[in-house]
Amino acid sequence: MESTSRDDAERRPTGSAVLRESVTETIRRAVFEELAETGFARMSMEAVTRRARVGKAALYRRWPAKEAMVVDLVSEAAAAHLPATADSGSLHDDVERFIRDTVADLRHPLVGRIIPDLVAESARNASLSAALHDAVLAPRRAAVATLLHQAIERGELPADIDMSLAVDLFGAPLYFRMLAVGGPTDDAYIARVTRAVLAALAASR
Repeated sequence: MESTSRDDAERRPTGSAVLRESVTETIRRAVFEELAETGFARMSMEAVTRRARVGKAALYRRWPAKEAMVVDLVSEAAAAHLPATADSGSLHDDVERFIRDTVADLRHPLVGRIIPDLVAESARNASLSAALHDAVLAPRRAAVATLLHQAIERGELPADIDMSLAVDLFGAPLYFRMLAVGGPTDDAYIARVTRAVLAALAASR
């Protein structure tokens, strides 16, 4: 136990490293708040420095420009919320868990404002669209595909499903509900949408 505690202590950042991480966290919060309030197009590096109360050098030491900063921080946040891919033994459980976790994520007030803005901006900005696809969408879709392949191996889905369409079906209804049309996402809704997604997945050949 003493060895483990000593090893943990040695791994913890100290001194200037702690200060750097503290500044990075302050900037991270400021970026997300600024994105939610003003949107990507109107957001500037200068506005972030004002909100974070740091000098410009603190941002430019970390990122060369606004797009790189946003993509880096958004992808970091997305990576922390990738769908779990451990084999649960049940496609129903995987779908329901995915829906519950996504509902929890999208209920965050900043997330619900940032995602629609970035989607809209990506339609006008090819560079941002490509960067977010590679850093955010591709890993998430790959995680969902892993769950679907596991279901195929268990015999819960036909082997000839249209994988791209199946991945779309896994989360699209929920994103549309929460980010476009609105409406309750209580336990009853989660149960209904889980059944609907399962039926659609089985038919996506």
